[in-house]
Amino acid sequence: MNLTWLLRMARWARHPPSAARVKLVLVVVALVFGLWGIEALGLWPDWAQLDRPPRPPRP
Repeated sequence: MNLTWLLRMARWARHPPSAARVKLVLVVVALVFGLWGIEALGLWPDWAQLDRPPRPPRP
C-alpha cells in the first residue's frame, strides 16, 4: 500500500461519506451481484449476450 492510499484513508476517517452515498454504493454493488447471479444461473436472455469470437491460443 502506498502513501496515496494511506492519505485517502485518513481523509475518509476524518470526513466519512454521507449515509446517502453509502446507500447508493450498496445499491450499485447489489445490482452488480444480482446481474452476475442471473447470468451465472443461466437466466440471462440470449439476445443480451455478447457473441465474441474465441480467443486465439497463446504461444
